[in-house]
Amino acid sequence: MSVRRLVSVTSIFFSLFSFANAEEGLFAAAPLSRTDGIPQEHVTNEEDAYLEGYIQALVNANYYEYDVLVYVENGDVYLYNLPKNALIKNSIISFVSDVPDVKSVTPVDKFPDEKRAKLEKREVKPQIKGVWFPQQTVLYPPMVANPRATIYSAAYHIGDNVIGTKSIAVSLGDNFPIFRWRDVLWWHGDMQIDIQAGIWSVFKMGIHYNGEISELVNTDYLVGFPLSYAFDKWAFRLRVYHVSCHLGDEFLVHNPGVERVNPSMEAIDLFGSYQVNSALKVYAGLGWVFHSDKTYPIEPPLYVEWGGEVRLLGQKFFYHRLYGTAFLAIYLRNWQVNDWNLDGTYMGGYEISKLQGVGRKMRIFINYHRGYSEGQFFKDRTSWTGFGFSWGF
Repeated sequence: MSVRRLVSVTSIFFSLFSFANAEEGLFAAAPLSRTDGIPQEHVTNEEDAYLEGYIQALVNANYYEYDVLVYVENGDVYLYNLPKNALIKNSIISFVSDVPDVKSVTPVDKFPDEKRAKLEKREVKPQIKGVWFPQQTVLYPPMVANPRATIYSAAYHIGDNVIGTKSIAVSLGDNFPIFRWRDVLWWHGDMQIDIQAGIWSVFKMGIHYNGEISELVNTDYLVGFPLSYAFDKWAFRLRVYHVSCHLGDEFLVHNPGVERVNPSMEAIDLFGSYQVNSALKVYAGLGWVFHSDKTYPIEPPLYVEWGGEVRLLGQKFFYHRLYGTAFLAIYLRNWQVNDWNLDGTYMGGYEISKLQGVGRKMRIFINYHRGYSEGQFFKDRTSWTGFGFSWGF
């Protein structure tokens, strides 16, 4: 038999073998798999257990300060021990609702005893009634349009007749959480103490001394100790703080006739905010300057500040796992030392965050200010239009 004929016979043999196997697959019943012998009820229970553990891990990673417990039954998710703060509570519910295979999400005040025993056996109980150094959320977030909000930002200002018709404002600020107590007072809310720090600098543009393009006009420094309390739709902040203001070295060199004064002060204020609904929040506060430098007295010492925020057109970017929403904000100040005249800042823009309604956010914005300037020019009227971006709570 020639080699060519041997190859042909071999090819025919393998073709017939393949066809036989295909026929067997077409007409023979598929063999039982290992999972076919498992009752469907058991499979469902295993799916619930997997989903329960997965959601619990997600909640612990993103909202670990609150010790929320998760139970899943037939794809329905039950959340136990949700925080009293309505904004954070709704954020957690929305977060869990977006998890695949979740049919519904239901907050519960109490689990059946056998379920609670199972959860308490699985979860490690906290040793203290609170949490050290909470990072993901704050109880009293910065008021967005406040020119002295402790956030990170950079903005370009046009039309300021005090600092300069073209200027750049930069802020570096944050809240450093120390401890959060749970289930405090009659309303069973959360209370937290922080250290607050901020720096605000403004640079005049268009300067051409010795090849420079800008000069530092003023820098304000703040350190404060806020005590916050939040429950349901309410949040309050009691704060003692110090502010010191300094003219920039370049400004003093370029303007030798300007006499520096020291508008530093120590003050205490109390603010309250109310989350009307998922879109609207309003706030107001009263403050008292109990000490100021003799070269720049803040007298009379009282002030009132108030404002609000509206968020609308929110949407979820599932691919990037981000949440975005447009916002409008207003912040108004009335200081007794300025005869209670109105000082207003108005802002609109878009913010993006990982968690809906809470956590840190990136914002791009346009704002308009009509009122008073900053630093030792605090009593001088001005107005400007700006645009920029910020990062913070």
